Amino acid sequence: MTSPPAQLELLAAVGRQLSGATSLDEALGLLARAAAEVTDATVAVIRVPDGAGGLPARGVWSSSAALGAEVEGSRLPVGELDGGEQADELPPSLRRLARRCGAVDVAFVSELADGRVLASLELLRPVEAFSTNDRTLARLAVHEAGLLVRAFERSFGQGSGERFAALELAGKALTAGTERDRSAERIARLAAEVTNAEACLVWRTENGEAVPVAAVGRDDGAAALVVEGERLLADRNVAITDNGAGSVVLVRLGEPVLGGLRLEFAGEPPGPEELERLAAFGARAAHALRVGERTTQLAQELERSRALLAVVGQAIAELSLAHTLDTAVDRVADLLGTQRVAVYLTRGRSLETAAERGLAGPHLRVADALYGLAQGRLRSRPILEIPSAVDDPSLSVVRDAVSESGIEAAASVPLRAANDLIGLLVAYLPSGRSLDANEQALVAALAGQLAVAVQNAELHEETKRLARGREEALKSERRAARRLEAFFDISRSFSESLRLDETVAAVTRTAVDLLGVDAAVLRLPEGRGDDLVVRSLTVADPSLEEALGPILSRPQPVDRLTGLGLGRARRALVLDPASAERLGGGHELLAPFLRRGSSAVVVPIVSSGEVIAALTVVALDPARTIGAEEVETARSLAGQAALAIDNARLYQQQAGFADAMQRSLLPSTPPVLEGIEVGSVYESAARLEVGGDVYDYTTLPDGRLAVVVGDVTGKGIDAAADMAMTKFVFRSLARDHPDPGDFLQAANEVVVDEVGEGKFVTMVYVTVDGRTGEVVCATAGHPAPRLVGPEGHVVELAASGLALGIARDQAYREARETLEPGAAIVLFTDGVIEARRDGELYGHGRLDRLLAENHALPAAELARAVVDGARTFAGGGLSDDSAAVVVKRVSS
Repeated sequence: MTSPPAQLELLAAVGRQLSGATSLDEALGLLARAAAEVTDATVAVIRVPDGAGGLPARGVWSSSAALGAEVEGSRLPVGELDGGEQADELPPSLRRLARRCGAVDVAFVSELADGRVLASLELLRPVEAFSTNDRTLARLAVHEAGLLVRAFERSFGQGSGERFAALELAGKALTAGTERDRSAERIARLAAEVTNAEACLVWRTENGEAVPVAAVGRDDGAAALVVEGERLLADRNVAITDNGAGSVVLVRLGEPVLGGLRLEFAGEPPGPEELERLAAFGARAAHALRVGERTTQLAQELERSRALLAVVGQAIAELSLAHTLDTAVDRVADLLGTQRVAVYLTRGRSLETAAERGLAGPHLRVADALYGLAQGRLRSRPILEIPSAVDDPSLSVVRDAVSESGIEAAASVPLRAANDLIGLLVAYLPSGRSLDANEQALVAALAGQLAVAVQNAELHEETKRLARGREEALKSERRAARRLEAFFDISRSFSESLRLDETVAAVTRTAVDLLGVDAAVLRLPEGRGDDLVVRSLTVADPSLEEALGPILSRPQPVDRLTGLGLGRARRALVLDPASAERLGGGHELLAPFLRRGSSAVVVPIVSSGEVIAALTVVALDPARTIGAEEVETARSLAGQAALAIDNARLYQQQAGFADAMQRSLLPSTPPVLEGIEVGSVYESAARLEVGGDVYDYTTLPDGRLAVVVGDVTGKGIDAAADMAMTKFVFRSLARDHPDPGDFLQAANEVVVDEVGEGKFVTMVYVTVDGRTGEVVCATAGHPAPRLVGPEGHVVELAASGLALGIARDQAYREARETLEPGAAIVLFTDGVIEARRDGELYGHGRLDRLLAENHALPAAELARAVVDGARTFAGGGLSDDSAAVVVKRVSS
C-alpha cells in the first residue's frame, strides 16, 4: 500500500499533466489512472453527464483490458445520484456492475455545482475495503474532475469562433491517434462537447446502406434521421436544416463516403467558417474511423495468430503427433476461412493423409501431384498457390481426382525438416481465393513449426517404442527373477522345516504370490489313497475365503485325475466347464465360474510315477486369465513340491519312529500317592534322531515318591541305549539308595563304567513325602528344580554336583524344603530354558514368571504350560527335546 505522502504526490503529479491535455477525455483518463494508483483500486471510472439524463464513462482505467472495455461502455442514470459520497446505498446500476466485476468494496463520490452533477468517480477493489484515507483521496480526485469539466465548458463556451477553432484542434487530435475500440462513440461525444451541440448522431454507410453507430443526447428515431441525413448529403459535404426547435448540421464523413455526422443546436446554425471547420472535422473523423477499424482488424488477426501459435506450441510440447496435426488443421481452416485442410506426411516412398478436415474423394492423388511439384521445378517456393485447380496445367494428370474431390483452388506449403521434404500442409480454397501477405507469412511459419513437431513426435514415438521394448525385457527379467526367488524361498522353507503341513502350506502360499491368482489348493491322499483331500488352501483376498472355502475344500477322486491322462505325463490340465464337470469333486463346482470367464488349472504332483498330490490354482477375474507362462510356472512349482512332499513324508515317518522309540523309554503313567499329584510332559524337537531326555518316578519302600529327570549326551541309537541304561540305574538303585545324595553317588560309579569316553549324564533326583511335605533334592550337573509356593512365590532348590560319568568318588550335597499344601516342585530339562528366539535364550527368569502366573494350575496342566511357554517364545518350534515333571502337594 502506498504511503499517504506518496499518494498526495501522485495526485499532484497528475495535476501537472492535466494542463497539457488536449481533450476532456484525455484529461479524465489520466485522472482515473492516478486515482486507481493512489488507492490501489483495480478499476477507476470517471463519469460526466451527457445532457440526456445519463452519466457515461468518460475516463476509465482498469488492470484488466477486458474489464476496462466492459466498464467503458457503461452508463448510469443521473437520477440515481443523491450527491456527495454514497458508501452504503450505491446506485442499482453500479451495484450490478460491482457484482460482475467481483468487487469486495466500492468507493463512489460525485461533484455537484449549482444543483447539478459535474462529475462522479467510482473505485472498485476485489481484495479489501477502502480506508478513510482512500475515500478522502477519492473526494480530492472527483473535485479535480469537476474542475476539469468546468474548465473545458469555459474553454468551449466563449464564442462560436473559438468554439469551432477547438473543433479543428479536436479533429487533428483524432487523426494523431485513436483507440481501436468505440471510435464512433468518441467522435460523437467529442463533436457534441466541443460545439456545444445538444445531440450528435454518427452513422456508417456500407454497401449503400446507412446504419447508426453512435449517438449522444438522443436515443430515439435514429434510423429515420440517418435516412434523411443521407438524402440531404447526397451531393454535398455539409448541409443545414431546421428541426422545429433549432438548427441541424449534417456533415459527410470522408471521400469516398464512409458515413455522416448529425449535430443539433438550440440556437442559430453555425456560419460559413464554422461549417468549413465541421467539414474538415468530418474528413479527419472518417480517417480516424478507418484507422480504428484497421487497427481492430490487425489486432484481431494478431490475436488469431497468437492463439494458433499457442495451441500449436502446446501440442508440440505434448509430443503427440496426432494431437498436433489435428489442432493445426482446425486452426488453419478457421484462420483461412475454409472447411477443407489436410496435412500429408511421407511414409517410406509414399504420401499418406495424416490429418484432414472436410475432405472426401481421391484428394490424396491431388496431394501427390502437389508433392511432386514441391520436389521438382517449384522446390524453391515457400508456398505454392493454384487459384484454379481445374485449369492449372500442373494438375492436368490428376484432373479427374480434382473434379471428383470437388477441389477448386489450393495453397500448398511444404513441410521441411533438415532440408528434407517430409510432407505438405494444403488448404483447399474457393476458386480464385488467394492468400494475402499476412496469411502467407503465418502459414509458412506454421509449416516450419509443424515440420519440427512431426520430427520431434516421430523421435518421441521411436523413443517410446524402444522404452516399451526395454520395459518388456525388464518385466520378463523381473518375472524370471521373481520365479527364481520364489523357488529359492520355497526350497529354503522345505529345507528349514520338513514338517508336511508346513511344506504343503508353503506350496499354496507360493503359488498365489508367484502366479498372481486368487486361490491355490493342495490335495493329498488320505486313508487308502482313493481320494485326495485338502491339506492346504490359500486365498489371496480374505473376504473371498468364506465363499471359496466350501467349493475348494471338497475331496478329489484320484481315478478321475488319472482317467484324464494326468499322472505319469506330468502335464497340467487347463479346465473348461466340461473338463471340470468330468473331474468331479471340488473341481465340478468351478464350472459356473469358468462359464463366466474365470480360469483354473490342475497340476498333478507325481513321484515315482505315482500321483502323490494335486495342485489347483484359480483366477476369478476374466481380465486376468491363467496363461501359458503361468501354467509352466505352476508345473515347475509342482516338480519342486513333489520332492519336498516326498521328503516331508519320509521325515514324518522317521520322526514318528524316533519319537515312538523315545517315548517307549519314558513312564506311561505316574504313581498314585496320597497327598501328591504328579504331571509330566515330553516334547521332541523337529529332528529324526532319538534325543537324550529321560525322566522316571517310583514309590520307595517307606512310601515316599522318588523322581528322576536326566539328559544323556549324544543323539540316535547311542543316546537311546544310554537312556535305557539310565532308567535301569534308577530302577535298580533307588530302593537300596533312597536318599538323593547317596543315590547320585552310587549312580555315578555305575555310569562311569557304562558310558563311553567324553560322554556323561546330567540328572536331578528328588524325593517327596506326601504326608509331611518334606522334599529332598540333589543334582548332578542338571538345572536346579523350582519350588513354587501356594501363593506363587518361586525359589530355586540350590543343590549342585558334577555330572554322572565324568569322575569317580563324587559326593552330592542335598537340599531340603517343605511343600505346603498347594505348593509344587518343578523339574525340567535344559531344552526348556535354552529355547531361542533371535539368539536370545528363554532362561530361568521367564520360566519363574510363568510358574508364578500359573501356580494354581493342577500338576499336569502346569507341566504343559512350562513346555508350551518355551515353544511359544521360540516361535512355535523347539530346537531341542524338552521335558517337565511337576509334583504338587494337595490336601489329603
